[in-house]
Amino acid sequence: MDDFAKSRLRPLGIGLILALLAIGFGWGLGGVFGAAEASVKAVLADSGTEALQSAYAGDSAKMDKVVSKSWSYMKRAHLHGGVLGASAVALILLLASLGPPKRITQVASGALGAGSLGYGLYWMFAGFKAPGMGSTGLAKESLDWLAIPSAGALLVGLGITAFLTIRAMYGKP
Repeated sequence: MDDFAKSRLRPLGIGLILALLAIGFGWGLGGVFGAAEASVKAVLADSGTEALQSAYAGDSAKMDKVVSKSWSYMKRAHLHGGVLGASAVALILLLASLGPPKRITQVASGALGAGSLGYGLYWMFAGFKAPGMGSTGLAKESLDWLAIPSAGALLVGLGITAFLTIRAMYGKP
C-alpha cells in the first residue's frame, strides 16, 4: 500500500467501504432484476394479494397500483445505491486529496458512505413493505427512521466536503 493510501485513504476507510457497498448494492439489485425481474415482481404481487382483504378492502385495482409503485421503488433503490455510492466515493477521494485527514474529514467520509448505503436500502425496504401495508405512503413513513438520517448524513457529508474544498481553494494557506 503506498503512502497516499496509508496516510490519506485509510483514515477515511469506513466511509469508503460503505460507499463501495452502496455501489455493490445498487449493481447487485440490477443483476437480480436482470436475472429474476419476474420473481421480484411476483414477490411484490404475492404480498399484495395476501393483504387484499385486510389492506385493500378487496379492491384489486388499488392493490395493483401499489404493487406497481412498489416496483418503481425497487428500481429507485437500484439507482440510488449505485449513483449515491459512486458520488460518495468521488467525494471521499476529493476529501483525501485535500490534505492529511482530520476528524472532520472522517466524519464527512462516514456520513457520505452511511448515507449512500442507507438511502438505497430505504427505497428497497419501502418497495417490499408497501404491498403488504396497502400504501406506499405508509411504507415510506414507517421507514422515516432510515430515510431521514440517511439523507441528512448525505447532506452533512456534502456540506463538509464543499466547505473544506472551498477553504482549500480560497482560504489562507
